[in-house]
Amino acid sequence: MYHPPDYYQVDELLTEEHLLVRTSIRKWTDRAVLPIIDDYAHRHEFPLHLIREMGEIGAFGPYIPEKYGGSGLDQIAYGVIMAELERGDSAIRSAASVQSSLVMYPIYAFGSEAQRNKYLPLLASGKMVGAFGLTEPNFGSDPGHMLTRLQDKGSHFLLNGSKMWITNSPIADVAVVWAKDEQGVVRGVLVEKGMPGFTAPETLKKWSLRASLTGELVFDQVEIPKENLLPNIKGLKGPLMCLNSARYGIAWGVLGAAMACYDTALRYALERKQFGKPLASFQLQQKKLAEMVTEITKGQLLAWRLGTLRNDDRATPAQISMAKRNNVEMALKVARESRQVLGAMGITGDFPIMRHMSNLESVITYEGTHDIHLLITGMDITGIPAFE
Repeated sequence: MYHPPDYYQVDELLTEEHLLVRTSIRKWTDRAVLPIIDDYAHRHEFPLHLIREMGEIGAFGPYIPEKYGGSGLDQIAYGVIMAELERGDSAIRSAASVQSSLVMYPIYAFGSEAQRNKYLPLLASGKMVGAFGLTEPNFGSDPGHMLTRLQDKGSHFLLNGSKMWITNSPIADVAVVWAKDEQGVVRGVLVEKGMPGFTAPETLKKWSLRASLTGELVFDQVEIPKENLLPNIKGLKGPLMCLNSARYGIAWGVLGAAMACYDTALRYALERKQFGKPLASFQLQQKKLAEMVTEITKGQLLAWRLGTLRNDDRATPAQISMAKRNNVEMALKVARESRQVLGAMGITGDFPIMRHMSNLESVITYEGTHDIHLLITGMDITGIPAFE
């Protein structure tokens, strides 16, 4: 039985609605994800049948208004959903995070009313899968130099270029793609599966996020209807606002991975005996466990406070960067220490720790690398950008 740490009674800061949502997602994760996810990770496959189920439980676009198929929940509810999904696996949380923050959010925030009505209900239900195209083969942390181009041909746009490291790409029905127009201004367009010249090959041979579907988005003279342009945004501000939402979700999500690892390590240390007594009775093991619960508690408070700021529309991009960077690093350290507590058993599929550890090696890099987020904080406190 899973017993997540709550050393500072952070649950008291959550509303009854937050707790009900968390309980619902927790039960679903226990039933639908945990029994199968290790096998899917070993086989390098994503459990596709879970997409519709995630739609049914409200994991897609929970903060999108109900009129568009969302649940109309607040940002903390979104956070606790992400934490429970990542307790299952980063692949599950990534699929929901991309669908919610990188596809539904920009359509809701920057799209036309016709686009909202066409795509959002289908995405919320899981009947349609979305992807987000920003990162390119040569430009990850530096999206301003993207090479993907959007040309106005009068009756339509012409899209050429490629994106890579795209979650959901092989199964995406629609992709929110960012490209530069003839004036060098970044614009967003909705590219649908089946458009001639649009392909989405899968990326394999990953040692991390093995249960996640990752691939490319390739555009070769793709004709985009004029009505597929996101009309209400220009410039890099658009994709960066999407990433702010996704990074916020990550700051919560990795708490789920960290708490799963800690809970596993604590229970193992209490049950496993060496030299005639439980592992938990040894000072070095208590040091590991005490430090883990301390860091998790700090991460919980950081995520909760950021959520309250997001609810008030006061959270800055730099604050989100700090939480993403801190909590992912914390979760990775907790996973590594937990693995040590379990010894050799920590690398087996009987326990989730090694899978979480491997996944977190990707999470610490994607949607802003560990170092870039540090420089964002540095720029915020000094006023001096150190990116170039």
